Amino acid sequence: MSEPYVSIIPDTDPILRAVSSPVTIPLNQEDQQLLQSLYRYVKDSHDEEKREQHGLKPAVGLAAIQTGVKKRMLAVCVEEEDEEGNQEVFALALANPKLLSHSEQKSYLKSGEGCLSVLDEHPGYALRHARIRISGYDLLTNKQVNLRLSGYHAIVLQHELDHLDGILFYDRIDKEDPYRQVADAIEIQ
Repeated sequence: MSEPYVSIIPDTDPILRAVSSPVTIPLNQEDQQLLQSLYRYVKDSHDEEKREQHGLKPAVGLAAIQTGVKKRMLAVCVEEEDEEGNQEVFALALANPKLLSHSEQKSYLKSGEGCLSVLDEHPGYALRHARIRISGYDLLTNKQVNLRLSGYHAIVLQHELDHLDGILFYDRIDKEDPYRQVADAIEIQ
């Protein structure tokens, strides 16, 4: 029998506004298990049968702080089809992820962002950097990685990195004009 899934805390819990602490590399067993659990939740949430059976919400990313643990760890799993219709998976289970550099150009999701911890609707554009470079220890490959990301992947990583600093996606939405157009910003479908 596999372990139960992690529990997600709602944005009404003040811990989500805390800044997470770095972890020691190599990861101890407890941190490895937590990071694997974060990844397992996100990955399994793509499986309709597992989602129904275990009450999982569909997800592309999850940060440790969303489970009440103030550690700089996150997991992402994005499944998409390429031009030929082949299934591709972009997956990371990062410890101590760091934003190294970013573009000045902005991007945003046309449909807006969502979050496992946010139950209320928050319509509007959460502006993000169009291109980023990040580093961190990836548990899935068991090595330090340095990645350049753009498009949807960059948005997903920035959303999760924000969690590690106590920032929620709706903090990035213009309160006066939620759908404000920004010159040169890239709209992502």
